[in-house]
Amino acid sequence: MVVSVEEVSSSLVREYLSRKGLKKTIACMDEEHPRTEASINNRSHLRQILNIEALYKKNKVQNSPLKTLLEIIVKHHIDGLKNDKKKSSDASATLSSPAEMNDTQNSTIITPITLRSHVEKSCPSQPTLLLLKTERISTHNQNPMASPQDNESSRTPVTDGIQKSRSSRIRRGMMPGPIASTPEELNKKRQMRRAEMPQPLLRREEENIPSRNGFLVTSGHQNSSENSADCMGGRWEVQSAAEKMQMENSSEEVGRLHILQTRKVQSPSRSNVANLNLSELVLDDIDDSDELQDRPTVSLKRAVVEQSRPACPMDQRTASELKAVLLGSSLNCFSVEWRNQGFTFSETHDLRYGIVQKKGGPCGVLASVQAFVLKKLLFETMDSNSGLQLRPSNTTRRNCLVLAVAEILWRAGEEKQAMIAISSGRKHFIPTGQYKSEGVLEKITLFTVDNFKDLQLLLEQHIEQFESGLLGCLLMVISAVLSRSIEKVKEDMDVPTTTLIGAHGYCTQELVNLLLCGQAVSNVFDNDMELDSGNGNMTLLKGMKGRCDVGLLSLFEHYNIVKVGTYLKTPCWPIWVVCSESHFSVLFGLQRELLTNQDKGLEFDLYYYDGLANQQEEIRLTVSLGRSGLSCQNNDPDLIPPLEHCIHTRWKDAFVHWNDTEPIL
Repeated sequence: MVVSVEEVSSSLVREYLSRKGLKKTIACMDEEHPRTEASINNRSHLRQILNIEALYKKNKVQNSPLKTLLEIIVKHHIDGLKNDKKKSSDASATLSSPAEMNDTQNSTIITPITLRSHVEKSCPSQPTLLLLKTERISTHNQNPMASPQDNESSRTPVTDGIQKSRSSRIRRGMMPGPIASTPEELNKKRQMRRAEMPQPLLRREEENIPSRNGFLVTSGHQNSSENSADCMGGRWEVQSAAEKMQMENSSEEVGRLHILQTRKVQSPSRSNVANLNLSELVLDDIDDSDELQDRPTVSLKRAVVEQSRPACPMDQRTASELKAVLLGSSLNCFSVEWRNQGFTFSETHDLRYGIVQKKGGPCGVLASVQAFVLKKLLFETMDSNSGLQLRPSNTTRRNCLVLAVAEILWRAGEEKQAMIAISSGRKHFIPTGQYKSEGVLEKITLFTVDNFKDLQLLLEQHIEQFESGLLGCLLMVISAVLSRSIEKVKEDMDVPTTTLIGAHGYCTQELVNLLLCGQAVSNVFDNDMELDSGNGNMTLLKGMKGRCDVGLLSLFEHYNIVKVGTYLKTPCWPIWVVCSESHFSVLFGLQRELLTNQDKGLEFDLYYYDGLANQQEEIRLTVSLGRSGLSCQNNDPDLIPPLEHCIHTRWKDAFVHWNDTEPIL
C-alpha cells in the first residue's frame, strides 16, 4: 500500500492535537479535513512510517521527555541545525593561521601560481583557475609586483589540506581559468553554448562585500590593465580579455556561481599600492558533472504547454453539479470503493497488461479503460509479437495508459477540447449550504487543452495520479464528464435525472457508453429510436451514432432484455467490454479478421480478463464456428457459463473450448 504524504501529515497533526487535549480543534479539523481509510490512528504505526523509533526511544530516557511526535521531530531538526553551525564555525576557524593573525608586517604581494601541471596534457580543453597567492615581504618598499623568484624565500606555506583539495579540483577540471586557445576555438565554443542561459560568476557590485566569519566574496570581471592598481581590497583580476572569455565560458558549462573566499587582514593604507590586503583565494565549489548528467531532459514544447494551458480550481457550484449527475445529489458521497481505486497494473507474469480492481463498484470504468489500453498495446504499438505485447514492460504499459485515457477524453470532448482533473492536495473552497464535504472534489484543479498533443503531454506529467493514486478512477470519470460537459451529458440521456453511478456504487450503462463512444446515451442499439408513449406522444430513445473502436457484449441480450447493435457487436478492433451478472470485464482477440470472417469451421482464440477475480493465469478460449450443436448436447443449459452466453450473442453457432481452464460460472 502506498503511503500518502498528506495522510501521514494530517495524522501527525491529529496526534499532536490529541496529546495536547485540543478536542475542539480536532473536531474542526475533522470537519474541514475528514479522516479517510488511509488515515493512521495508531501512534506506534505512525512512528514506524516516519522511521523515528530511535528518536522516540532517545526522547523517553530524557529527564523531561516531549509528549508528541511532532515535537520530537522538530527538536531533532533544531539540534541538527545547531550542530551544523558549530561544525561550520570550527571549520572556518581553521582557515586562519595564528602566525598570520599576529604578523605585524601587513605589506603583501600578489604572485600568479600556475596549478596546471600534467592536467593540461590529459585534459587540454578543460579550463583551470589561475590563483593569485599573497606573498609577504619584510618591508613596505619592496616592489609589489616582484617575480616569484625574487620572493621565493618569503612565501607563506599552504596547508596540506588546502593543497590537496586544490589538486583534486584541478584533476576534476573544476578550477576554471585562462587556457591557451586560438580565436577559432573560442568562436566554436561560443557557438556551441549560444543556446544556453549564461551564468555570470559574480556581479561587480558584489565585490568587496564583507561576509560572516571573516570571508570576502570576490569576482573576476576586471580588465588586465587594472591588475596593478585594482587588486586592492581583495579583488581577483583576470589577466587578459581571452582569459576573461574563457572564465565566462567555464561558468556557463558548470552552471554554478563560484564563491571565492579570501582571508581578511589589516591594511595600513589604501593609497599605497605596496600595502595590499591579504588575498589568498580558495575556490569553494562542487563537482557538477554528475548532477548535470542526471538532470532529466524536459522538452521545450512541454514547458511552453504547461505555462500556456489554462487551469482553474474546482468551485462549489461545479462540484455540486458533478455530484448531482454522478450520485444524484450534492449531499451524497463517493463510496470507499471509488475513492481508493486507481489504474494499477497487475504484476502477474502472464497478465501484466491487466488493470487490477480492488473492490466492486467502478468495474465499468476499469473495463472500458482496459479495453483501450489493449487496443493501444495490441494494434498500435511497433512490436508485432503478441507474446511480448501481452507481457509489456512498465514503461510500455504506462505509455499505453496515457494514450488510452487521452483518446477517451478527446472523444468525449468531440475532438475539439478536453478537460483533465488533477488532485492538488489542498482545498480550494469551503463548502456551505446543501453540500456534503468529503475532501475529494474540493481539492480538484482543472486543466483545459484544445489539441491532442497537449492533452497527451499533460497526462504524461500527471499519469502517476491516475495509475498509482487512490483517486485515479474518480479523476478519470470527472475528466470525462467535464470534457463532454455536464449539460451535454444530461442531454445524451433518455432521462436527464439519471445518474452515472447507480445503486450500490455500480456503473450505469450511460457512464460506460460515455467512455466507449464519447456520449452518455442510455442504450446500446444502433442510432436513435422513437417510442410511441400514447396520446400521440413520442419518446426518443438514444443509441449509438456510429461504429465504435471498442465493442460491447451483454448477458442481458441473452435474456432478451436489451438489444446490442452492430456498432458495438462489430467494432473496429476485436475488443469487447462484457456486461455479465452486474459486472464488467474484457474479452479480446489478436486478429482483426475474426470481425469479418464468418466462414463455417473458422476457429480463433479469445482472451478473457477480469480485474476483480484475482486472476492468476491467462484465460484463453478457443471459439469454433458451426459447432454449437455439439456444445448444447454435452452440457446442461443451466450450467453453461454466462461468458459463453455473451459470446453466443455475437457468434450464435459457436462452440467455446476453455483449454483446461476451469469455466467461470
